[in-house]
Amino acid sequence: MSVRNRLTALRTRMFRSFSQRNYRTYFAGHSVSVAGTWMQRIGQDWLLLELTGSPLVLGISLFCQFLPVLLLSAWGGVLVDRTDTRRLLMVTQALQAALAATLAVVTLTGVVTVMWVYVLAVGLGVVSAVDVPARQTFVSELVDDADIVNAQALTGVMHNLGRLLGPAVAGVLILLVGVGVTFVVNAVSFVAVLVSLTAIDVGRLHAVPVQPRGRGQLREGVSYVWRTPELRATLLIVAIVSLLGQNFRVVFPVLASETFDGDAGTYGVITSALGIGAVLGSFASAAATRADSWRFLWTCVGFGAANLLVAVSPTLGMALVAVALLGVTNLMLNVLGRAILLVNTVPQMRGRVIALHSTVFLGATPFGGVAVGALVEVGGARSGLVLAAVSAVVVAAAAFPALRRVRAAREEAPRAVAAGETPA
Repeated sequence: MSVRNRLTALRTRMFRSFSQRNYRTYFAGHSVSVAGTWMQRIGQDWLLLELTGSPLVLGISLFCQFLPVLLLSAWGGVLVDRTDTRRLLMVTQALQAALAATLAVVTLTGVVTVMWVYVLAVGLGVVSAVDVPARQTFVSELVDDADIVNAQALTGVMHNLGRLLGPAVAGVLILLVGVGVTFVVNAVSFVAVLVSLTAIDVGRLHAVPVQPRGRGQLREGVSYVWRTPELRATLLIVAIVSLLGQNFRVVFPVLASETFDGDAGTYGVITSALGIGAVLGSFASAAATRADSWRFLWTCVGFGAANLLVAVSPTLGMALVAVALLGVTNLMLNVLGRAILLVNTVPQMRGRVIALHSTVFLGATPFGGVAVGALVEVGGARSGLVLAAVSAVVVAAAAFPALRRVRAAREEAPRAVAAGETPA
């Protein structure tokens, strides 16, 4: 096969989910909303630094936003399995728009306080406890089962293009017109995703029948994950990395303002470098044809190494290169983790399993954010990055035996079939 034909085949494989109309429609609308969301994140973080100057306050704000996710996501997953996912998303996206509009009003009118930010962060966390598992599950309804990994990766492209563009634009807007405008833009951006959800062809959705109400459905989901070694090991890695390794909103503002003596623009550039790496990682993940837990394990080790590289970077330029590499490994880790859970879970359990992922992925952040915020306040941004590096390598080592057995079993199964045996 010629090089040109190979590139064509790679491009077709990488973007295959776009051949399905519903996914294209959702992608277009949600990409606008994602950019607005990242603008608000940058704006909110910088607003808190302007109000207090304390990294610990940033950690507390994350605690307020993500504690409800920790407490409520599992129940949110039960609701996802019991409800029409598209309609549920329309409700959660509208509520997020209202919360962003409220933050915009109190900021632009000059009445905003740290307590206002905390209260609205709690509200956003409550909505996210339902919205996050609903969005992750809905992606699997937009495409065929064979394209779930690809759709997850392309959705990662969407989120990280937003991470790339949103912070850069937010940094400029904050310097030119003030932080409140970032919240206005985010509130308006939700119109696009609501329009896309309305335009989706319901008849072409790969919707799972709504599960009837019943006792013990949450416990059933937890038991299902615990009995499945691959799912259990995956969630362990996600939990530890989320707790101690992905507190970028706590570490990066201090890395920008204190380590490299910068301003809001510097913070935006560092976050954009993370986004550039994540986009590259998204494309690499999109070319994959299956969710490989072994690759997931070694990506976790790479994530730890990238954090260490950022920590030891002596200049901003070197740090930006290392942050981009961190973005690659971080994105691949997140995409592979979600894809492994979706592909290896029976459809009627996906809402609950993905909700457990949300619980550990987002819910671990409150505790990690406060702990890392306290560490960074004493030891600086580099100490938070070293903690992320060490914890990622340790949890990969802990999960290694279980995932090695899963890999060995999969390699043995084809040989057993070829020998005429029935695999267990």
